[in-house]
Amino acid sequence: MKLKWYGQAAFMITRADGFRIVTDPYTPHELGYAPMLDEADLVLTSSDDDSAHCRSDLILGNPATLNTLEAVKAGGRMDIAGVEVLAVEAMEIEDHPLHEPGANAMYRFEVDGLQIGHMGDIGNDLNQKQTAFFEGVDVLLTLAGGQFTTHLDEVKRLIDVTKPKIVVPMHFRTLCYKPRNLYWIETFLSYFDEANDVDFAFDCEAEIDPSNLPDQTRVLVMDYARSGQ
Repeated sequence: MKLKWYGQAAFMITRADGFRIVTDPYTPHELGYAPMLDEADLVLTSSDDDSAHCRSDLILGNPATLNTLEAVKAGGRMDIAGVEVLAVEAMEIEDHPLHEPGANAMYRFEVDGLQIGHMGDIGNDLNQKQTAFFEGVDVLLTLAGGQFTTHLDEVKRLIDVTKPKIVVPMHFRTLCYKPRNLYWIETFLSYFDEANDVDFAFDCEAEIDPSNLPDQTRVLVMDYARSGQ
């Protein structure tokens, strides 16, 4: 499985057969990240009304699209483009500084035998149902900036309880996206033994081999894509 981070909560996950899934695409000029110029086969969003997470209309290739809140309404599961998507409802942070908090979803799906979980844009502590939703996830795409989203103590609790094999931080402050009330990645990494439990991709792309997962949770820090990548 190939993983590419565009920035914010937007990733491309490419299966071994070439099928490409994009998660939570953003509006480039609002966040400062580069336009997403790769074609995709499927786009999953955590909501349909957050311009930092829902811009499936900007993805090339005429992909199938799913606002995963629709999967929540359908009982927590929906099949689209041959992919089974599971979802659980969440909410943005209650005291959001930019707008009224809105509903969104956290979701998971399987790629090449790996269970992928995406935390969407949740802003509060996870309840028992939401925590249990991520049990058995191999790769957790994890909120890491605090403030706008779930506090980092709570994110670490989720990781400790569900024990994903690989944690990929997202939605933190970067040189492109730098609201002052978001944390830099160093704050998230302070919750881990950086010398022994953290890997750095030094690129916006990485390969994850389902036959070679670590025995215990490791953090994979990725760079965000620049124009042309």
